[in-house]
Amino acid sequence: MKRGFYTIMSAQFFSSLADNALFVAAVELMRSNGAPEWQRAALVPIFTIFYVAFAPLVGAFADALPKGKVMFISNAIKVVGCVMMLFGSHPLFAYAIVGLGAAAYSPAKYGILTELLPASQLVKANGWIEGLTIASIILGIVLGGQLVGHTLSSHLLAFDFPFIDTGVETPPEAAIATLILVYVVAAWFNTRIPDTGVEMRPLRANLQYGFVRNMVALLPDFWHCNSRLWRDKLGQISLATTTLFWGAGGNLKYIVLAWASLALGYNTAQASSLTGVVAIGTAIGAVVASVRMRLDMATRVIPLGIGMGILVMGMNFIGNIWVAVPFLILLGGLGGFLVVPMNALLQHRGHNLMGAGRSIAVQNFNEQACILILGAFYSACTGLGMSAYAAITAFGVVVAGFMWLIKRWHQRNLRKYPEEVEHLLAIARSDKHH
Repeated sequence: MKRGFYTIMSAQFFSSLADNALFVAAVELMRSNGAPEWQRAALVPIFTIFYVAFAPLVGAFADALPKGKVMFISNAIKVVGCVMMLFGSHPLFAYAIVGLGAAAYSPAKYGILTELLPASQLVKANGWIEGLTIASIILGIVLGGQLVGHTLSSHLLAFDFPFIDTGVETPPEAAIATLILVYVVAAWFNTRIPDTGVEMRPLRANLQYGFVRNMVALLPDFWHCNSRLWRDKLGQISLATTTLFWGAGGNLKYIVLAWASLALGYNTAQASSLTGVVAIGTAIGAVVASVRMRLDMATRVIPLGIGMGILVMGMNFIGNIWVAVPFLILLGGLGGFLVVPMNALLQHRGHNLMGAGRSIAVQNFNEQACILILGAFYSACTGLGMSAYAAITAFGVVVAGFMWLIKRWHQRNLRKYPEEVEHLLAIARSDKHH
């Protein structure tokens, strides 16, 4: 890998580490403030709102500036959201602002891979970035749990700045203040990301008259890009798979917390470690996929998604920690092995069709819309009294059922458009078209 690749990985690691630790701190902040369960569950979908709403803008923005600069600006937006949460803004609103930063960050962090590396290294690069992202999820969730736990929070609260009253008085507030420093570390790495030399695609000159006009002017281009990916015979399969995976997986982050509380009697700090266990499995699966899989073999992993949905439903029958740990590692492992080659194939097709930033924005729009819809559904059901067991069953059925439909969709493409699919697979085997 090129030298700049590892700088990108470092920036992504620390930014994602802070995002996931902040999620746990926000959950505990809302719990300690007496917020109802449905509001805590709403943290997952609220994070995705700007991914969906600003998808036309962030893709074009990522292609108009050097990716390192985009990542730095996006990271600064995350800091603003973190500070807002620390100084009294409603956690849902503040976490939505952090989501805005993440929405702008994502097209740059993935898009730069296609600018920096040839197609033959994309699966391996995705293995790295997914593995490190999952590692940051593991450590971030565990870090968040420890920061709000009694032992570490008591030391943080005992620290005072001379002559300054910070107003930090509770464990969640101390955790949030600490995470601002982690975002600062990520920002430093952002400044070290090299320019790839790829020609920028500047926003149209007549877009200087206001934000609303910018959005309206970019909508036709965005929907054209969206429809091109959905029409592409490989792009549509990889996009459908990753959309479903992140829609269910994004919400499982909170569902595991609720399940651990119900099935094992865990508090927030203890339950956060189990979410990290799922992430360990995902990291293992991502690493194995990066070694074993090639870009043109990506569609072979679709059946694993069906198995994943069946395993999700199996959580309902587990009430012992010694059974839960290996089970959750296996569940995460299937997810990691599924998403890495599919993500790489989607990036490859998007880069060839429309450019890196726009492609990732389209991907984010679909995936985060799925998280938003499923998260809003789960939050609403929780507000109506639905148990975590019932929610887990529903998610398992959705994942297994839709993955089966995607499998049938791909088989139909192979029968009806064999020459087109084979041509696209030949492109995936060659670096010349990337």
